[in-house]
Amino acid sequence: MTPVLACRRVRKVFGGRVVLRDLDLEVAEHEVVALIGASGSGKSTLLRCVNLLETVDDGTIALDGRDITDPRIDADKVRQRVGLVFQSFNLFPHLTVLDNVTLAPRRVHRIGRAEARRRAMELLDRVGLAEHADQYPDRLSGGQQQRAAIARTLVNNPRLLLLDEVTSALDPELVGEVLALIRQLADDGTTMLIATHEMAFARGVADRVCFLDGGVVVEQGPPRQVLDAPEHPRTQRFLSRVTGSWTG
Repeated sequence: MTPVLACRRVRKVFGGRVVLRDLDLEVAEHEVVALIGASGSGKSTLLRCVNLLETVDDGTIALDGRDITDPRIDADKVRQRVGLVFQSFNLFPHLTVLDNVTLAPRRVHRIGRAEARRRAMELLDRVGLAEHADQYPDRLSGGQQQRAAIARTLVNNPRLLLLDEVTSALDPELVGEVLALIRQLADDGTTMLIATHEMAFARGVADRVCFLDGGVVVEQGPPRQVLDAPEHPRTQRFLSRVTGSWTG
């Protein structure tokens, strides 16, 4: 079966520094893959390349078997199918939550105002924000803003959802509500590629964990295998530093 996402020997260089080094990765339909690794390991860069916010220097990225790194591809159409939620919420501060969520359906997809509102309210109810639809982002908590950002991405019904350290900008007490929403999306069968520093979350929600180091996938497998019994010394050292729970 053709994977939803297939990265083949993807290479990305910034200023002479190789950030992604001939990276290979696949994500199957309804699969949740968690990317773990130290800062600078290439997690965020990979997500930005998949969303075509960065151009790869070599290799290919395919969505449902179609090469989206072809320079003739319409990047905006790809982004309609590949949603990316950032660390910072990136909501428009001058728009209400409802207007933030309906903006793309109305302006990009040319959906009527009433239908866009209906879809948006369904999603806001799903993420627990229906009663805040008419609020402006600065009136919401960080956790609520991140849930609104996720709703804004989901309203386009993306084929693949990319999440880039979506809890890193939150106060610790707000992390749980966002993670609970992502668990719900996973249970609903949403195909996701998630960069995270939350090891407990990766263990609880991911079907597969990939450890990135030096721009390559060093080790991957079920969460229990990678997080509890890593085979590669680099994975062992990383987990020992991050969690202190793996000592070899």
